[in-house]
Amino acid sequence: MLSDGRGRIVPFGNPDAFAKQIIDLLDNDVERNRIRKKAYTFCREAIWKEVARKYLQVFTEARQERSQHPHPMYSLKIPESVSTFELPELKLDHLKNLTDDTGILQHATFTIPDRTHGYCTDDNARALIVSTMARQFLPPDYALLYSLNSRYLSFLQDAFNKKNGKICNFMTYSRQWIEEQGSEDSHGRAIWGIGMAVAYLEDPGQLAMATTLLDRAVKTSDFNVPRALAFALVGIHAYLRRFSGDSELKRIRKKMANRLFERFKKNATKNWPWVEDKLTYANGKLPHALLLSGQWLQRGDMVNMGLRSLEWLREIQMENGYFVPVGNNGWYIKNGNKARFDQQPIEAHAMIEASTEAFNITRDKKWIDTAVTCFNWYLGQNDLKVSLYDPKTGGCRDGLMPDGVNQNEGAESTLAWLLSLIALQKLSADQILVQPSSLINSRKSRKKKKTK
Repeated sequence: MLSDGRGRIVPFGNPDAFAKQIIDLLDNDVERNRIRKKAYTFCREAIWKEVARKYLQVFTEARQERSQHPHPMYSLKIPESVSTFELPELKLDHLKNLTDDTGILQHATFTIPDRTHGYCTDDNARALIVSTMARQFLPPDYALLYSLNSRYLSFLQDAFNKKNGKICNFMTYSRQWIEEQGSEDSHGRAIWGIGMAVAYLEDPGQLAMATTLLDRAVKTSDFNVPRALAFALVGIHAYLRRFSGDSELKRIRKKMANRLFERFKKNATKNWPWVEDKLTYANGKLPHALLLSGQWLQRGDMVNMGLRSLEWLREIQMENGYFVPVGNNGWYIKNGNKARFDQQPIEAHAMIEASTEAFNITRDKKWIDTAVTCFNWYLGQNDLKVSLYDPKTGGCRDGLMPDGVNQNEGAESTLAWLLSLIALQKLSADQILVQPSSLINSRKSRKKKKTK
């Protein structure tokens, strides 16, 4: 501190030497000012403002380092239920908590619904899928599910803009639409949600409303955006499972499937078998749509493209035996580096459903293993070894960040979790996942036991 002419040093316990230096400095203005200036300049880095700035720099560097080389938050012993597939119960408490008389709110602060951002069609369409499919896996509570179905259908009905035939997306808490039409993606998600609802609804009135809404939505669905095409195709396939004779929907399905497939063929290369030069969100939904379309249109080339792109997604998002989805802080641009964070639940869900469809086509057990690995991401088999699923609420936290888990439990993350759990519950019900093991050959082993 006092070296290099920034002060004077005197022996300890020597007041005479101390007094001599003080008197000398008082008598020498030039020397005193020179020392003061040097000491002042040297100590500027120690003022609180600079100390705080350096702390922030250290925190930023640590966060960047963790984004590239994540460290578990703590040593987590994976619960037995994760590895033996004693699946968590399907719990709709948080879904009900986020839903009011209008529909499901977009966001939550921790577990408390946040009214600031209002509602969106995206979430209400996904919520409709959950509420219509949940009846298969819950004790009969028809009043609850009927009520939820009605609210989400009512929201989607209101989202339809009669002036232009498009679907609005964002609504304020005061029930005011903030746009004349939403994105193609939100329109596609609406078709997805309504189509899935048609496949599972039992109430005649709700079914009639859903089919009416789907008819309106597909008439203005001349999409060019790949994900909009993919969302819509999954919904149309679900609708056609129930109403297979609808020739107009079959025509639209074929048109959309060909358009998506042509986009893949135009852009895909050996090392980048993808529809765009960037991987962003809900990536698994695109090969999912190709697999469904290729199967029902009897197009082997479509199926092969779906399997090829899904296999690629699987390879680039698996590390050390667990799922590492593309992060939304930079995504993954062709010839660039894959962003590791923030990791979002929507990616796990999209991969689970696509992998399940790949298994349905190929009967290759690796796709079930992939679905299970992606599901385990929610439960702690991830970069940070922390669970995103909240067993108290039945909700899901919003994602993994380099420095921890986002503690908010918004609609998108909760719905992704519920849809993922429903997909695994269905595999279990179909005895593809058999507790306590996930072996596909379990049926054969049971037959052998019966023979003995």
